[in-house]
Amino acid sequence: MINHIIGKLLQGRYQIVQSLGAGVFGQTYIALDVDYPDNAKCVVKQIKASSFESNYLDTLRLLFLTETETLKLLGSHQQIPEFIACFEENKRFYLVQEYIEGHALTAELPINQEWGSVWSEREVVEFLLDVLGILEFVHSQGVIHCDIKPENLIRRAADGKLVLIDFGSIQSIDFGIGAELPIHRIPVTSLGYIPPEQFIGETQPNSDIYALGMIAIQALTGLEPLQLKADPYTNEIIWRSQNTPVNDYLAAVLSQMIRYDYQKRFQSAGEVLRVLKQMIWEPQPKQILTPDIEDEKSQNPVSGKLSPLFTGMKVGLAANSLLMGVGVYSLVNTSPAYSETETLSQAKKEYQAGDLQEAIALVKSIPSHSNIYPEAQATIEGWQEQWQVAAQQYQLALAASYEGKWSDVIDAGRQVPDILYWRNKTDKLVQKAYINIEAQTEDLLAKAYESASIKDFSTALRYLRQIPKESSAGAIVQDKLAEYNRKRQIRAAYFLNKAYSQASFGNFDSAVKLLKNIPSDALVYAEAQVKLNEYTQKKIASAKRKNFSLSRNSATKIQYFQLENQLQQLNIR
Repeated sequence: MINHIIGKLLQGRYQIVQSLGAGVFGQTYIALDVDYPDNAKCVVKQIKASSFESNYLDTLRLLFLTETETLKLLGSHQQIPEFIACFEENKRFYLVQEYIEGHALTAELPINQEWGSVWSEREVVEFLLDVLGILEFVHSQGVIHCDIKPENLIRRAADGKLVLIDFGSIQSIDFGIGAELPIHRIPVTSLGYIPPEQFIGETQPNSDIYALGMIAIQALTGLEPLQLKADPYTNEIIWRSQNTPVNDYLAAVLSQMIRYDYQKRFQSAGEVLRVLKQMIWEPQPKQILTPDIEDEKSQNPVSGKLSPLFTGMKVGLAANSLLMGVGVYSLVNTSPAYSETETLSQAKKEYQAGDLQEAIALVKSIPSHSNIYPEAQATIEGWQEQWQVAAQQYQLALAASYEGKWSDVIDAGRQVPDILYWRNKTDKLVQKAYINIEAQTEDLLAKAYESASIKDFSTALRYLRQIPKESSAGAIVQDKLAEYNRKRQIRAAYFLNKAYSQASFGNFDSAVKLLKNIPSDALVYAEAQVKLNEYTQKKIASAKRKNFSLSRNSATKIQYFQLENQLQQLNIR
């Protein structure tokens, strides 16, 4: 099969010159684009078809359109190959993508500790940060790659950046087609990187995180995933040994990435990124040591340097001692009368309780010769400003509550300054807002699910977008927004494809009806409108031809009857 296609010209443009290998869902080739003077290279992927029956091909065509729309979105990222074209030829489906000049990550990884060199911790962290940034984008588009492995990470020759390729396995994610992944269908190079849940059709976004963690461990240890053993009781991968010098922090991160139970892993690429960025390699700040700490260091010569945690504690103690020294100096030399300090404290209590006038009166009773007089005057000015803001925000929250604008209630509540009196008043409104938002969310979610069940994804999305961002269902809403938006695009592309098919048979009426189902916010809407106009014109022209034909037939019949009548009158018959 592979040999037969080498040298073949597809679409009169893409000449297959080399096989790149086979995946779960198809065969990949390098091709030359003969339309370009320099015959630019590109990657052509042929989607595998196990049957040529009409129903199967319709299903496969839908999957093909799914991947096509996805690749168009993903190709906008600078570390994912750009989508070029897609087409169907002789009942086979093809994707064309940008060819990345470079080498696979396999060329950089140690196969074992007798060949090549294991990576340093810094190299592993930089690698993880690079790829996690790509995965964060991929997952934000509602897509799971499902086949992260060294062969699918290309070090681009132009800039040295890693590029994630081969999104062929994504097509089973949203529609549950071929949910389970039989081991005999998996390329040998993918084994060991695929997490356990993926074999039973429960693929998660953090399934990609598992695979990435296994690559990082391979880089650190020089052992391939299948060479690592698992704990017989917990099923957790045992990878860290005395021969693997790695600090506890990075080891904990990697172990969390490859947990057997996906619910116990990091839940998102962004979460791993945040954790890793906390261990960026920077010089430690200069230590501030008090005399007692110097003595302690000299008396305990176990190590030439303190651990970062211990150093942080010492620096904190030293800073506190310095501040305490300043405070003591102030109290000894410029201590205000106890009654004035008590007056200011009482004024603060009145202010928090809601009696601004009494609080101001108390502060004004502090004499001008007092050491706390400047502080007291500044306090009055600050209180008046905060009180005005608090009163204004409370009124906004109250008005929004009357109008049922619950998100506005919460926004106003967040901007109320830290005054106990106004906080208590606003919190009651905010609590009421949250209760109503949850009820509103439940209703809108039900309507969205109902619309989605009849494949009206545009209406479902409209309901989802009405759900306030403060809802506790925020994560569900974001997931469903991504899911329904993607399905809407796929459905629109499917209608466009069916319209093309109907028009090819001259069924312009059916084609027009299909195109009218494509929503205005679909990616293919502009193309659909062009075809809608074209097919509408052809439909009208076809109808005119039929009417003209009928008119001519009717006129001929009338002339015949008129002539026959004349013959009868002349007794010629």
